[in-house]
Amino acid sequence: MKKTFILLLSTFLIFASCAEDNDDNLVANANVNFTFSHTWDNTIINNNNLTTETVVNANGESINITRLRYLVSRLQLTNTAGETYSFDGYKFTDLEAPDTYNFTPINNTIPTGTYTLKFVWGFNEEDNIDGAYLDLNSASWNWPTMLGGGYHFLQFDGMYNVDTSPSPFNFHNGTARVDTDNFEQNFAIIELETPIVITNNTTINVNMNIAEFFRNPNTWDLNVLDTPLMPNYTAQKMMQENVLSVFSITNVTQ
Repeated sequence: MKKTFILLLSTFLIFASCAEDNDDNLVANANVNFTFSHTWDNTIINNNNLTTETVVNANGESINITRLRYLVSRLQLTNTAGETYSFDGYKFTDLEAPDTYNFTPINNTIPTGTYTLKFVWGFNEEDNIDGAYLDLNSASWNWPTMLGGGYHFLQFDGMYNVDTSPSPFNFHNGTARVDTDNFEQNFAIIELETPIVITNNTTINVNMNIAEFFRNPNTWDLNVLDTPLMPNYTAQKMMQENVLSVFSITNVTQ
């Protein structure tokens, strides 16, 4: 009888040990949300001061912003094992509307771990379908058919040389027209290498430094390139280059 009891006790301990080991190997899941903040270098830009703040670009022009709207899509997080988790949808942001600063994907549950963030500036060729998105159509976000169709990536409007002789600028980015009936996709892949450690439900803050649109790698001279820029192939490609340094990870909360 004693032998039977000892055998049963040993079997129970083995199963309990195995169960404990399995629990230790389980990977927890976390929900991920995104917020986008906006600065001009060290100055916060939001709906409270968007149209009143005077800033100076790298070329020395004093600027007042009247409108800033942009779109990003195909956000994805890749962990240290090379596993990628993609989030459906796109994010349209209007700095006049604070409720558009946040983005909660529908499929936002991923395993905990260390990740880096990547997303598309604007729409890639597959997604940039003329007239396909009702909410963007109603926001007057369409890119002219004669310039390649699809949608804007950025509408950034304002006045420059406001301290001397104010003049308007329209810094709009989208498909690049090479010549009549010849267009070039102009989206950019934004890859942020800052490690994002996710241990629990997490909010990732991505900051847009608006000043970078005008300085890196191309120092922008608004006295030469102010408007119209949408049909200007060279200007569109310069915008594509400059947007690569605009975004950064500034905060992760959980």
